[in-house]
Amino acid sequence: MPRRIVLKFGSGTLTSHDRAELDGDQLEKLTGAVANLRLAGDEVLVVSSGAVAAGLPSFKLTRRPSELRVLQACAAVGQTRLMHYYETLFRQHGLHVGQLLLTHDDLEISERRKNVSNTIDQLLSFPNTVPVINENDSVAVEELRYGDNDLLSADVAALIKADVLVLLTTVDGLFPPDSAEILTRVDDIEAVFGFATSERGDYSVGGMATKLRAAQRAMASGADVYIANGRRPEQLGDLLLGQGIGTYFPARAVGSTSSPSSSS
Repeated sequence: MPRRIVLKFGSGTLTSHDRAELDGDQLEKLTGAVANLRLAGDEVLVVSSGAVAAGLPSFKLTRRPSELRVLQACAAVGQTRLMHYYETLFRQHGLHVGQLLLTHDDLEISERRKNVSNTIDQLLSFPNTVPVINENDSVAVEELRYGDNDLLSADVAALIKADVLVLLTTVDGLFPPDSAEILTRVDDIEAVFGFATSERGDYSVGGMATKLRAAQRAMASGADVYIANGRRPEQLGDLLLGQGIGTYFPARAVGSTSSPSSSS
């Protein structure tokens, strides 16, 4: 039976290690992994950060700016560049891209929420289409400042009743303090919030704490959640079968308030 999967690409997984620009080779690997899932019959939606980083070269900037209006200008220019990459790379696999730029109001106001849901459902009904969602950063500011689309991806997963949310970042998963081994499974997410650091990258604003908040939201809506390394896109298929490297957060029954213990 086809799975409904939301994949969130963080800015750090899309940008070069040493330059303020998109990493074309990395984007090619990520889109190839998505295409494999889509062409196998899964319904796949991408929530993609990276617009600000994509726009930095246009203004000869080498680091993420702090001034809000400069961030918004970078996002406005970078979004077109980012979508050009997605359109070009997915076309190589015979797939089309449908772009949706959202704000949190679009998911909170009833009529807008219904319109977004209907549009996504229709896009996913076409077997050769991949919806790509980003925050509308040129007019909205919450994700620019705080979230790097982590919370947006969780809200989208809840909206479309996704089976799985995969948060792809620049680390292999959630690490306990002073440990080099990731937690492979967490059932009690409240027990591990203290493990999160506030570290952020040069081109991103989402830290592990925000990802755990996103995971908590998605789990409560009935979705399994994985946090994994976006620099290992070739393992995506295995990860969804429980065989890859990452931290797995099993879905809670909708309406459940109890939390079993966590395990590694």
